[in-house]
Amino acid sequence: MTTVNETEALVPAEQTERKVDWAWVGAGLVVVLALAWLTKYLDKNVPAWLADTSLKRVAKSVEYPVYAIVIGLLGNAVLTATGVRDRLAPAFRTEFFIKTGLVLLGVSINLSLLVTAAGPAIVQALLLISGVFLFTWWLGGKLGLDDKLRALLASAVSICGVSAAIAAAGAVKAKREQLAYAASLVILFALPSIFLLPWLAGVFGLSDAVAGAWIGGNIDTTAAVTAAGTLAGEDALKIATIVKVTQNALIGIVAVALTAWFAFKVERTADSARPGAGELWRRFPKFVLGFVAASVLGTWFANTVSAADNSAAQAVATNFRTWFLILAFVSIGLEFRLTALREAGWRPIAVFASATVVNIVLALALAALLFSDFTV
Repeated sequence: MTTVNETEALVPAEQTERKVDWAWVGAGLVVVLALAWLTKYLDKNVPAWLADTSLKRVAKSVEYPVYAIVIGLLGNAVLTATGVRDRLAPAFRTEFFIKTGLVLLGVSINLSLLVTAAGPAIVQALLLISGVFLFTWWLGGKLGLDDKLRALLASAVSICGVSAAIAAAGAVKAKREQLAYAASLVILFALPSIFLLPWLAGVFGLSDAVAGAWIGGNIDTTAAVTAAGTLAGEDALKIATIVKVTQNALIGIVAVALTAWFAFKVERTADSARPGAGELWRRFPKFVLGFVAASVLGTWFANTVSAADNSAAQAVATNFRTWFLILAFVSIGLEFRLTALREAGWRPIAVFASATVVNIVLALALAALLFSDFTV
């Protein structure tokens, strides 16, 4: 998606400038894998442990994204207290893990579903991104935020969180501290949304398609969308992923638009080059193509082999997908930084919180309008 990864956005500037210590990266991967194994272990055994208690219904309803994120946050606290978190942080590759998991998810999504859902998903993405971006930009201006921080917050809350903030940061040449702040805000607001939106979807009695479109259009990070979609159900997850992938595909367009705007309107530099097709391609999230290719391959395979063979292959793909998603959710918890939220005061938080509310309401309205008659 961009040459800067999400992990880099969440660590201090001095760390990202140091040469990578591969021994610490290896140790960090061991930590992530160990926490992922613990997640899988708890997901499998907790319901059995609590089967004869009053908590059995709760235990059955709690799924692996909950365990993974909580374990990641606890691991974050321990690593921070022992002073080794920053050295291990390059191994917390949320972006890589989630993109690999989503490409594997494409195997289970029939091409016909992808094609039929793409139309309303594109309409929703265009309306939602435009409305939320402009509102965030306007409110940030009213509260006197720096233009570069406004661009990062508006991109993050309207498109896909940290990845969009990274793309916007490159486009407007934002400070590293601004990027770290925006990324931490994204995670702070995404974490409760993972649990809140699936619960609200059940309270409101939303269909799987509407719930998935609401989750995919509203929650900022792709990893959090996948976690919430998993909690909402397999069909909701499929629609949520298609909607979020559609939004991700628009990152390049928004980044190029911001590049042009800041180059020719805000910064007014005489020697700024006009962004072209090459720049658009460089910023385009390439994993979207992998997701589509996996859907094509999975559909072809399902139509050429027996149902039993297809089920066996789907089970293998699902198992690998689950492991990569667990690694991503653990990394979300490990990456979160509370200290970055203390640096810029209350105004950016007020802007992001207000934009999140607008995003929730507008995404629900568009999901109900565009996906009410849609069947998975």
